[in-house]
Amino acid sequence: MSFITFRFPHAMIVTFKSRATADTLMFGDNARQLLALMGKPFEPQGIITPEQLPAALDALKRAADESRAAQRAQPDEDDAEERPPAMVMPVSLAQRAVPLIEQLERSLRAGEPVTWDSQGQ
Repeated sequence: MSFITFRFPHAMIVTFKSRATADTLMFGDNARQLLALMGKPFEPQGIITPEQLPAALDALKRAADESRAAQRAQPDEDDAEERPPAMVMPVSLAQRAVPLIEQLERSLRAGEPVTWDSQGQ
């Protein structure tokens, strides 16, 4: 029996970890964007210290609010037949940020840092 191995050259996975929560997994491009919003460089490994968590949370929440506002500003389509299927619609920054925001909030309450580690390219 042979197995087919699929390789995605740009599919880096970043794992955000904290002792206060379960791990949060993200594709590298999405993690890079969220880390940049928090003022963190995208490196193979990193940490958001408990002292840095409030500012990181504020930055992500502000970006998520702006993303939601931009989405609300888009005109509504009256004709449901012209809308793309849900699987084709892009995921907003606000939606992508929610799991990380929740992890940062719980870590802040527990006084624990959040670290990240990347696997892949």
